[in-house]
Amino acid sequence: MNVGRIIKIAKNVFWEAIRDRILYLIVFFALLMVVAVRLIPELSIGTEDKIILDLGLATIGILGLIVTVFIGTGLVNKEIEKRTVYVLLAKPLSRSELIVGKHIGLSAVLVVLLAAMTLIYGLILSLSGIYYPIVSILVTVIFIFIQLSLLTAVAILFGVFTSSLLATLFTFGIYLMGNLSRDLVKLGDLSDNPGIKKLMMGLYVVLPDLSRLDLKNDAVYGLLPSMATLVTNFGYALLYIMLVLSITIAIFARKEF
Repeated sequence: MNVGRIIKIAKNVFWEAIRDRILYLIVFFALLMVVAVRLIPELSIGTEDKIILDLGLATIGILGLIVTVFIGTGLVNKEIEKRTVYVLLAKPLSRSELIVGKHIGLSAVLVVLLAAMTLIYGLILSLSGIYYPIVSILVTVIFIFIQLSLLTAVAILFGVFTSSLLATLFTFGIYLMGNLSRDLVKLGDLSDNPGIKKLMMGLYVVLPDLSRLDLKNDAVYGLLPSMATLVTNFGYALLYIMLVLSITIAIFARKEF
């Protein structure tokens, strides 16, 4: 792979996504946090700080998910539908470079989006006099990014061989099932049917275990898993991203244009 060509593709994806009004999401997040800080203390007593902390982190994750799914599924699919993929592949650009460049480009967009929202989040909390455990919050946002980067790879995979609508639905499905994958195993254990147990265990093995990348519930209390657990979960996500991108490249290489 040529690093220069990959970076060029990534830059194009980055600036195109920024032009697609991604920055409006940052303004929306800021307004939501301001409203939450003003209204929630009037609606709850004693737990308002935790609710605001939870709401902020949840909103960061949801807005990042929206960008990941709706932009990620169209990164390659849009090139195929508009026939611009012919122009791209006519240049000295390999299909693997195109896939990797698209993934890096959208991941860079997510870095900017999450960094901006986290900065606004901390600033509003500080100005409102709300205590927040900064280290656990920052680690949580980093793992939100890792989760979204993994979902970006999944979105690109589905976008390679399905329509934009189906790719969007499938990616949302992976997100939901990935966060409930451990519950699927427990559900299988409750069944007396061996077939259902094997099915649930198979889904757990195949689907990404996104719950291990979700630290939001404990982060608001300043709690984090051990360093060994964090490193293990990071390595798990990285390997999964590489696997999904490899599958995507293999499928894309077989497509005829």
